[in-house]
Amino acid sequence: MAASAGWLGLTLGLLALGIAAATTGSEVTVESSVRAMRLFADWLLLPVAFLTLLSGLVLSLGTAWGLARHRWVYTKFWLSLATTTATVFALRPGVNSAVAAVAAGRPLPDAGDVLYGPIVSLSAYVFMTVISVLKPWGLTRRGRRLRAPARRQKNITALT
Repeated sequence: MAASAGWLGLTLGLLALGIAAATTGSEVTVESSVRAMRLFADWLLLPVAFLTLLSGLVLSLGTAWGLARHRWVYTKFWLSLATTTATVFALRPGVNSAVAAVAAGRPLPDAGDVLYGPIVSLSAYVFMTVISVLKPWGLTRRGRRLRAPARRQKNITALT
């Protein structure tokens, strides 16, 4: 839980830095913002993302929720995996290209390089937080199969 909160916080920080870089008229602010984004993306984001995936797996496999018993848990897992993959293949390269351009004395090539990744990530994390609270969609087929024998056993125990 703390890892996913850290992931959300890092994304908010990236978004704030991206907004600062995209909206300021100051070259110093643009350079400082994208360099800070690079530090977040290179040193903090991936370890926290992997820690979130690992802790989510441990929690889902070690509790009654299970990984493939409830659709909301399954959705969160795949969405976490997708956002981690997008971080590696889209967010980090976009930030790195922005840093390279600014370091070479060129203007920020595209505001999307520093804004789209954090916006998409933040949307995904907010969605995952909402489904963690609401727990929608019910059981998966596997969850229904696993629940049926437990209910039968409970009914047999109650009759005896």
